[in-house]
Amino acid sequence: MPVPTNHSKPVRMSAKESAYSQLEQWIIDGTLQPGEKLTDIELAQALNLSRTPIREALQLLEMVGFVKMYPGKATTVTEVNKEDIKHLLPPLAVLQALAGELAVPNITEEQIERLEEANKRFAKAIEEKNSFNALKIDEEFHRIIIEAAQNPYITIMLSRLQSHVRRQFFHHSLELSEASRNEHDEIIQAFKDKDVDRLSSLTKNNWIRSIEELNAK
Repeated sequence: MPVPTNHSKPVRMSAKESAYSQLEQWIIDGTLQPGEKLTDIELAQALNLSRTPIREALQLLEMVGFVKMYPGKATTVTEVNKEDIKHLLPPLAVLQALAGELAVPNITEEQIERLEEANKRFAKAIEEKNSFNALKIDEEFHRIIIEAAQNPYITIMLSRLQSHVRRQFFHHSLELSEASRNEHDEIIQAFKDKDVDRLSSLTKNNWIRSIEELNAK
């Protein structure tokens, strides 16, 4: 049978990285609610890990703003303020636009095909009103561009910002629209045309428009 080449490759993680990844996902999707108290003993049991990697993961999560640690008292999940998305999206838009610019000379035909395939699935998710799946595919779409940019510092910064945006979308039931699908099509065409200026503008607007839609609600 043909072996897929564009699937996610398994990545070996340390216990700390594994704990961080799972706890971050639980905080983002609301499994761990804002204000909820966290104990390293319960989390260690839930994840079948020792308490040390749990504590290390919680320290990292505090650094990125997902938990607040009160030494000797408690560790709690941070609250979600809907107004924060208005502060998150502008820097995210600028960095995504920069990633697009850097990706233009590097992007391959295979990556462009992956963008097209992802956008077809994105359109289907929007049509079916599957907001959860649409959000995940949208991230996948932009992650291909970040991959093509080949800049590890941009990758790290965008990953942190994107996590907070994803949390906002989950907790406030924000939805991606048909306009995003159309903008993705234009972004793909800009890559094919190697039009750096248009690509930068399209990518930035793709994120900034979300603020305008949020303000209209």
